Amino acid sequence: MLTILAQSLILLSLLLMMQICTPQAAVVAPENATISAVFMFGDSVLDTGNNNNLFTLVKSNFLPYGRDFMGGKPTGRFSNGKIPSDILAQQLGIKELLPAFLDPNLRLQDLIGGVNFASAGAGFDPLTSELASVIPMSRQLQLFDEYKMKLKSFIGEERADSVVANGLYVVSAGSNDIANTYFHTLTRLFDSSVSSYTELLARSASSFLQELHTKGARRIGLFSLAPLGCTPSMRTLAGGIERRCAEDYNQMAQLLNAKLTSELHRLNGAFPRARMALIDIYGPLLDIMKNPRKYGFKISDRGCCGSGLIEAAFMCNRWNLLTCSNVSGYVFWDSFHPTENVYKILVHGVLGKVLVDLYS
Repeated sequence: MLTILAQSLILLSLLLMMQICTPQAAVVAPENATISAVFMFGDSVLDTGNNNNLFTLVKSNFLPYGRDFMGGKPTGRFSNGKIPSDILAQQLGIKELLPAFLDPNLRLQDLIGGVNFASAGAGFDPLTSELASVIPMSRQLQLFDEYKMKLKSFIGEERADSVVANGLYVVSAGSNDIANTYFHTLTRLFDSSVSSYTELLARSASSFLQELHTKGARRIGLFSLAPLGCTPSMRTLAGGIERRCAEDYNQMAQLLNAKLTSELHRLNGAFPRARMALIDIYGPLLDIMKNPRKYGFKISDRGCCGSGLIEAAFMCNRWNLLTCSNVSGYVFWDSFHPTENVYKILVHGVLGKVLVDLYS
């Protein structure tokens, strides 16, 4: 029989092997980086609850959303638990959760370390936010101005300027423009080609980033679009009877990603004292979707909530008895948004490299 010491050594070796093999290495800021705060703009990938008090259907402040969040509380995050906003802020040691700027319970001390301006359903195309009755990207920039005024009144102008100048800014938008507006709005589908519409989105994204730079941002990470056609909802709506990946959505996302990459390169040349980088999640997420077992998952073609085929936002609710009891085997929480575990893999796997690019 093995001695207690031998058993302990074997157990320790197994634990070390698990740590080495995990794909979730911690996000570590480069040694030369001074990150005072994190600020989020965009859509549901980053929104931590700004839509809660809006008159819109694009909400998630009800169960089963947040089922695995701290205390099992639905907060307006479109997942079963934490989302990239929280995971990044926590990994950088800034704060455990990134609060929504429009949270009525937000305190002045919560402004330190950054806040969240993102609004689920928003897009670079102004029509996208208008159709969803959510906060447009232009209004998110105005809210940032309001934030700066409040911060200055709380800690003084010099300290506030330092927080803004040394903050890390993250933007996620474009998915709703393609998935909701272009393919499902006649005024866009018939008036614009795929090429011209992605050009419109790239120009709009560029204008947003330039305005953010004007307001003091110097380190900006822009999420690429995901492989939209392989999300459960797009498989259901556009993947045919076999629910295959809808390749026209994927191709359009890839085209926009290429144009965003080109635009970021141009902006880096125009603003030499700033750095902007693409947070490329297309490839990593597609690999998780196509090879779920490689990452410890089983199901990637439907979400946990409800049937997992179409439910999201108000359709993903506590009265849907089909919701899975154990989300650990799922890549998607609802039909469009990944689970907390998938978000952790993406943040840990991609953002470390992006931080090096931003602070090189």
